[in-house]
Amino acid sequence: MALKMATCCFTNTLDSKEELVHPKQSSPSPQRPSHVLGIGTNHGPEISIHEFSNSIPGSYLYVFTHDELRLVTNNFSLANFLGEGGFGAVYKGFIHDGLRPGLEAQAVAVKVLDLEGTQGHKEWLAEVIYLGQLRHPNLVKLIGYSCENDQRLLVYEYMSRGNLEKLLFRRHCAPLPWLTRIKIALEAAKGLAFLHDLSKPVIFRDLKAANILLDADYTAKLSDFGFARDGPEEDKTHVSTKNIVGTKGYAAPEYIMTGHLTTMSDVYSFGVVLSELLTGRRSVDKTRPKRQQNLVDWARPLLKDPKKIERLMDPTLDGQYSIEGSKIAAMLAYQCLSKHAKSRPKMSAVIKVMEPILDLKDMPLAPFVYVVPTEQSNGSTHKNRSLSNGHRPNGNNKDDEKGGNNVEDGEKQNEERQIEKEKRPLRTQGVHSDSALYKAPHGLG
Repeated sequence: MALKMATCCFTNTLDSKEELVHPKQSSPSPQRPSHVLGIGTNHGPEISIHEFSNSIPGSYLYVFTHDELRLVTNNFSLANFLGEGGFGAVYKGFIHDGLRPGLEAQAVAVKVLDLEGTQGHKEWLAEVIYLGQLRHPNLVKLIGYSCENDQRLLVYEYMSRGNLEKLLFRRHCAPLPWLTRIKIALEAAKGLAFLHDLSKPVIFRDLKAANILLDADYTAKLSDFGFARDGPEEDKTHVSTKNIVGTKGYAAPEYIMTGHLTTMSDVYSFGVVLSELLTGRRSVDKTRPKRQQNLVDWARPLLKDPKKIERLMDPTLDGQYSIEGSKIAAMLAYQCLSKHAKSRPKMSAVIKVMEPILDLKDMPLAPFVYVVPTEQSNGSTHKNRSLSNGHRPNGNNKDDEKGGNNVEDGEKQNEERQIEKEKRPLRTQGVHSDSALYKAPHGLG
């Protein structure tokens, strides 16, 4: 059954070639659809904005007023501003449990559609339709929306660590440890596999580092479903699209050339993200030498050659990664980036390959770190230096007692051993380790 929306929010229906899937929830998360309701060419009865959430089987969305969201975000204040993308600005807010019956008090992210931006009503509607019904641990949760006059807003769960692009590439962020990178890639793969394995597959169509959000525990969730669409019918091999959308450097070559879209288009994009996690390089980087600006072109010969794994890997990892695991992940990325769509693995197969990497035991020991206490003039003790790279303090080492030149010498040696001459990301107090995330008992830092 198809719907024609009567109110301001739903008068602009999707293009006839871009029908959206509307699955009914049939079980706790992850939930798979048993019923499909679409927006297409055959228009059925008109419904109002207030009836919209209940009209779609399985929808859990709340409808908010613009004034309510204005209060939630402190009048969309600069202090609450989180960032801005193609859809519009995003603000942090807090919803109290009295705002709606059954709604838990929680931090939220409120996305405000920019009417002059690159996305519009159609993308807003796709987001509401898909995330209003699809529930999975690796899909960002859409809590509700607001639509008054020309204003379009979306309310999501708050993802405290932001997106993968920020954590992986920006200099003020500490380098992501190896197991954290594999965990993120694996969970993104699980989100895609869920979409692809639905009774009627959903193609995400814009997988990239910026669309993978991370919560406080570094759980990865796919976000931004504005370009998502239904996969091909059972008797079709692909979906033909009028307009090519997505992000340069991530889009599959056959999709760019022909407009033919399949789930394998997402697999290619996943291969790009996995390559970014392995190399620490952006999909497209104009600051690099010409032959290295496109990540796929540069990395493809290295991904398939286990002997070149050290040339491939992100130098900021300082060798702290599983050699066996990196070779497995590199070959997997190579397969996902195949120029022939039919040669790429399904996302369910990707998961089976990646899961064992987390359990590999060939991780090298991390450098020993010791914080040296020094006496201040007032007699208090102050910890002011870290000794690393195997320089352990002892009672007879004057350099160690002073905070030492060994630290500086060790850092210089590390820099000389780097594969590429590039600046290290600045380490902050937010630096974390694989041991802290995966090995420490609960409650221990």
